[in-house]
Amino acid sequence: MEAYCVKCKTKREVQEAQAEFNATGAPVTRGRCGVCGTTLYRIGRTPAHEGMEAPQRKAVRKRSGKLVIVESPAKARTVGRFLGKGYTVRASVGHVRDLLRSQLSVDVDHNFEPKYRIPNEKRPVVKEIKQLAQKAEEIYLATDPDREGEAIAWHLMEAAEIEPEITRRVVFHEITEPAIQEAFEHPRSIDMSLVDAQQARRVLDRLVGYSISPILWEKVRSRLSAGRVQSVALRLVVEREREIEAFEAEEYWTIKAELKPQGGKTSFMARLVRVDDEEPALTSQAAAEAVTADMQQGAYSIQKIKRWERRRKPMAPFITSSLQQEASRRLGFTAKRTMALAQQLYEGLDVGEGGTTGLITYMRTDSTQVSEVALKEVRELIAQNYGGDFLPAVPPQYKTRAKGAQEAHEAIRPTSVRRLPEAIKASLTHDQFRLYQLIWKRFVASQMEAAVYDTVSVDVVGNTPAHEYGLRASGSTVRFPGYLVVYEEALDEDLRSDEEIVRIPAGLEENQTQKLVALLPEQHFTQPPPRFSEASLVQNLEEHGIGRPSTYAAIISTIQERGYVYREAKRLLPTETGMTVNDLLVAHFPDIVDTNFTANMEENLDQVAEGKAVWADVVREFYDRFGPEVARAQAEMPAAKAELEKVGRACPDCGHDLVIRWGRFGKFISCSNFPECRHTEAWLEVIGVKCPKDGGEIVQRKTRKGRVFYGCANYPTCDFTSWKQPIAQPCPKCGGLLVIANKREVQCTACGESFLNEQLEAVDSEKA
Repeated sequence: MEAYCVKCKTKREVQEAQAEFNATGAPVTRGRCGVCGTTLYRIGRTPAHEGMEAPQRKAVRKRSGKLVIVESPAKARTVGRFLGKGYTVRASVGHVRDLLRSQLSVDVDHNFEPKYRIPNEKRPVVKEIKQLAQKAEEIYLATDPDREGEAIAWHLMEAAEIEPEITRRVVFHEITEPAIQEAFEHPRSIDMSLVDAQQARRVLDRLVGYSISPILWEKVRSRLSAGRVQSVALRLVVEREREIEAFEAEEYWTIKAELKPQGGKTSFMARLVRVDDEEPALTSQAAAEAVTADMQQGAYSIQKIKRWERRRKPMAPFITSSLQQEASRRLGFTAKRTMALAQQLYEGLDVGEGGTTGLITYMRTDSTQVSEVALKEVRELIAQNYGGDFLPAVPPQYKTRAKGAQEAHEAIRPTSVRRLPEAIKASLTHDQFRLYQLIWKRFVASQMEAAVYDTVSVDVVGNTPAHEYGLRASGSTVRFPGYLVVYEEALDEDLRSDEEIVRIPAGLEENQTQKLVALLPEQHFTQPPPRFSEASLVQNLEEHGIGRPSTYAAIISTIQERGYVYREAKRLLPTETGMTVNDLLVAHFPDIVDTNFTANMEENLDQVAEGKAVWADVVREFYDRFGPEVARAQAEMPAAKAELEKVGRACPDCGHDLVIRWGRFGKFISCSNFPECRHTEAWLEVIGVKCPKDGGEIVQRKTRKGRVFYGCANYPTCDFTSWKQPIAQPCPKCGGLLVIANKREVQCTACGESFLNEQLEAVDSEKA
């Protein structure tokens, strides 16, 4: 006997067939697919039913109405508004089935078959959907347009026993009335290739986590974990920290010359770039002073002036990674915060249009594609609001840089550029507005003309009896602002240049004599590579092809929640535990923490998603290498259980020693008798300054969002706090508490007077 398999998308022989009767008394046969194991179901009497007594046939209820299932209640409200009468919209509230938490739940010996269950908290949801599905004439699975959404749709069918004959899959990338109508007019079946890709990722992650984590519990300490992608991210952070620790700064000097044309009134700065035919080698103050002394004797003139036009093109509209990076740089949002806000904007908010509506397109994407409808709308807005000069003749095209990008998706953009940020500001929270405005500006700018600069470069030559010195000054002026009237991308702090903007005076000519006004030597030291910010770590992961848009925020959150990494001044630093775990994984699981290996695995998963590879084969290829590594690590990995540092006090609750631990927000104090005793205290970083109110120690603290502030250790008895760091030196004027105002100044909290650092140094010298 054969029956249709929804997973294989073809008829299969029914294995382990069981004859029975359904709720209406009709004869049916239930079994499983011999190829993939999916439950098979066929209506009709067979010889196996002979002799079986059919239950009393219940009246067949006539099906009516259409059932639509989405993930979230917010999305359900928005979609329901656009569909109107005749549709019942329900939310699954995420996944309705998952692997068992208490065990591996992957049958390694039988083609890595996963064992799914419905969590207890999801049983009422599944029950309701099942009841509604039995009454509905048509069922539409409208989960998110990615692998995760496709998998949720399939799990819904399996868990709620939804009949495939009346079920359709609908996909839309924005929650607007036209997009939803278009999706429902062109439904499709579930894409099992996408489901298999998600299933493969889930199985791989479970195999890694459940195999390595117990070893870490035994060798290091309990409650540690490892992950196929998170461990690579941890390695990047740890290796960067070690680069910084090993870095040795080298001294170097630069020399700038202030020059003025003969008879001119305006001077300009030029930088020394050449001594004779070589780059200047100024590695010490003595070398810089020798060159400066010789340059004082020089005769200077302009050798060459070069003028050209420079065009600066706009950046592409946002994809997930670039949105997370820009929101971090410009708005100070974590990746997790950015995605949560974007989810709200996507699912729909009430902005005074008669109900909730989606404000942006789907926010988990790696494609820069833009629909023709959106292009037409944004070009009309640019022409009307900014003028034809700002509108390119041909819409700019952007190539997606991410590996394995899904070009069928769209970039992150407003669902309508006519919905101006300021017009809906009152309907949004402060952070929702800021993110929406960022997305709106970036999208509009991406479709505008390039900015045009007039650039000039001036080469100056100085001759002395000993040497010929080459100096250069470059500057630009904006001739046409182009897209800059709307938006200018923020530079990563790691990429910012310390070079000043040089203003080139008008009237300069070649061979024109220049008067040397001053020479300005300046000492510098080479800098170590910067620690990762969340923005730069996301960028690095993307460049290596590690993870996918839906995983970046979760990866960064996980390594912090596990106590492997913490944020300080918006930078990611590894904890001692993080470094220990990383070293053990590098030594015993080199593939797991190898960027190339992990990137290749992502490509294999993409092959599964495209239907070019079988998911079980991909998992098997991985496990054939991974399994022996687990066995060797179990036997060979040395114990690395470091003694926890004692605070020197007893726990007030149970009397055991208090120890220092690392958590999501950095150091904290807890009882050594954990988990029996759960006493915890904040870790207080003493800065060596006395509180001006009660004389207690001022300590460094952190808010829940990781912002550093300073307060009295005797809180709540004393309520002194300061966002600015106090210093030990008292105010020279009134003796009050001084705090650091900026790099150059300090300010008194008592009298409000400000002092330059040089003034304080002079006071210290006088006292000495």
